[in-house]
Amino acid sequence: MAKCEICGKGVSFGIKVSHSHRRSNRAWKGNIRRVKAIVNGAPKHVNVCSRCLRSGNVVRAL
Repeated sequence: MAKCEICGKGVSFGIKVSHSHRRSNRAWKGNIRRVKAIVNGAPKHVNVCSRCLRSGNVVRAL
């Protein structure tokens, strides 16, 4: 899975616990999008999480 190139958010792992308390592994996947953004004055495809897109850390290329 990809990582956000701005904040570094990626997959985090933990344990799923059922009602009967049986435990198994699981993963929380970040909302990563591949967008065309302005990087160093030129348009480039980057992997960015939705939070960085919403907060304005990334300038989208048209």
